[in-house]
Amino acid sequence: MTEHPELKPLDETTFDTVLCVAAHPDDLEYGTAAAVDKWVRAGKTVTYLLATRGEAGIDTMHPDKAGPVREQEERDGAAEVGVDVVEFLDFHDGVVEYGLPLRRAIAREIRRRKPDLIVSLTYADHFPGGFVNQADHRAVGLAVVDAKADAGNRWIFPELVEEGYEPWQVKQVLVCADPDSTHGVDVSDHFDAAVASLTSHREYLSALGPDYPAPADLLGMVLGGPAERLGVTYALAGRLIG
Repeated sequence: MTEHPELKPLDETTFDTVLCVAAHPDDLEYGTAAAVDKWVRAGKTVTYLLATRGEAGIDTMHPDKAGPVREQEERDGAAEVGVDVVEFLDFHDGVVEYGLPLRRAIAREIRRRKPDLIVSLTYADHFPGGFVNQADHRAVGLAVVDAKADAGNRWIFPELVEEGYEPWQVKQVLVCADPDSTHGVDVSDHFDAAVASLTSHREYLSALGPDYPAPADLLGMVLGGPAERLGVTYALAGRLIG
């Protein structure tokens, strides 16, 4: 059995604005929302950016209907943790490709929101525990890391300057659910808010069937494992990139 090192506490005094980027509605609700609730309650500004509307995520619902349903569920889930700015890039669910259009779109939002910290999801081929990471997650996760650099360089995507978006230097990226996580956020007092946020995805969760874990059980696993490495009850873990 692989021994994981202790997590370093994330220094939460180094940022006041946070941009959370993910591929699909519900991605941020699998743990990240607990930290978001903590930060919003502390007076930090947090905004969400989703690459897709998750239209291919419900097998029993046509994408034309599923897209708007999942968009609203994401807005409802965000509201549970105090986030009222949720943007969608309109890439197609399930077939997101890493490349310049994706990097440009994320860089544009970085320059618009001017975050101190970006929170994203791992682009590794597997999650902690060995589960295979989905293709859209990998494409968006890697694009986020590259868009961090793109956003700070006026000669990369110069058309963004022409659109009025001046370069912005982001201090750090926290890549969550990464098998090589280095840092943790104590979210012990924000578990219930995270459960409420995930529960907002009612249609999506219902379509996964009765054997799929309940939100509280699932988040207990997601946030409970890293907590042991941080010495708290619940924790969000991620790999910090400076």
